[in-house]
Amino acid sequence: MQAYDLVVVGAGIVGLTQALALKNSGLSVAIIDANSSNGIPSGEPDLRVSALTLATQTVLEKVGAWQHLNPERMSRYSDMLVWDQDSFAKIEFNAQQVDAQQLGYVIENQHIRHALWLEAEKSSFIQILAPKKIQKLMFGQQECFIHLDDDTHLTARLVIGADGANSIVKQQANLAQTFWDYDQNAIVATIKTQEPHQHIARQVFTTHGPLAFLPLWDDHLCSIVWSQDEPKAASLMALDKAEFEKQLTANFDAKLGLCELVSEPQSYPLKMRYTRQWVDDRVALIGDAAHTIHPLAGQGANLGILDAAALAEQILTLIAQDKDFGAAKNLRPYERWRKTEAAKMVATMEAFKRLFSGQQPFKKLIRDVGLNTINKLPNTKHAIIKQAMGLEGELPNLAKA
Repeated sequence: MQAYDLVVVGAGIVGLTQALALKNSGLSVAIIDANSSNGIPSGEPDLRVSALTLATQTVLEKVGAWQHLNPERMSRYSDMLVWDQDSFAKIEFNAQQVDAQQLGYVIENQHIRHALWLEAEKSSFIQILAPKKIQKLMFGQQECFIHLDDDTHLTARLVIGADGANSIVKQQANLAQTFWDYDQNAIVATIKTQEPHQHIARQVFTTHGPLAFLPLWDDHLCSIVWSQDEPKAASLMALDKAEFEKQLTANFDAKLGLCELVSEPQSYPLKMRYTRQWVDDRVALIGDAAHTIHPLAGQGANLGILDAAALAEQILTLIAQDKDFGAAKNLRPYERWRKTEAAKMVATMEAFKRLFSGQQPFKKLIRDVGLNTINKLPNTKHAIIKQAMGLEGELPNLAKA
């Protein structure tokens, strides 16, 4: 029986951030993951990327992971351009409008995870147990008992579920969730554009859903997230390479010239999940285990990393007060704090999806006038830019520069 103070389930970006946020606490931390790979990048472009905000960058710097990222695979973006297809509506954001050099960075997920893993391996307080799977969790009054698939047994004062939308921790702790289907699929791919992206993040709202182009490290490479109604997504995935490229270029209004597929496109369904209870005695949830949102604004990883920073802050506060950091009543402040932030993001994404879907003339007029009006209001744009940079709301101390 191996005893730990904390066991983090899931060695993804959010789980590793959680462990590193507590590396100087004196607590013993184990990270359990079903995958043995430490995420060494293959060299090929990763289909999954994140648009990291400046607040998230600050967290990664403070936990020691940012220094491990390869600068040649990081793409800063200083501008954002959003427009409605077949209309006059558009809005532009620039970092200089808030006296900043960039709005954030687009980085491949495998590079972020590898950087976090390297830092975690350096800590004598963190042990990575992989590849291992949880067979059973049993929650007691003072500790949680963990049975792994190799018959290893662990105990922990607190188990943190960072194991994604289909979280085993969430299931075994019987934490109920609310969810609905967006009736859309997200098509992701790496593409090469005829014109350079100029470090601008672009998004167009089409009839069947939004299409985002995120600039990668190469001036002509972008990662796309093409969220389309399910029938439309299925028809696009059935196209041959040449026809897919033709449709992609047309839907993007050829803003960057002809588009060429570098990777095979992949499609996955979009669902909103919101766990109604994030903490219980001996258990807490962070990241996608607690909430999944529409990829419209690319905020999933940022939300999860801030969850980890906020939970770490609450745990450190409880240690300083000599209180039980595994008791649900003592973890409620974390739950209230981050549920509020997540709920705001869920509501915002749902409102955007509803407003920008379909081609009803009245709805189209509202969004066209709205976008152009906001584009002419400096104070409103300033607030939106600060929000996009992750600098608004109640931030954890780790996210503050």
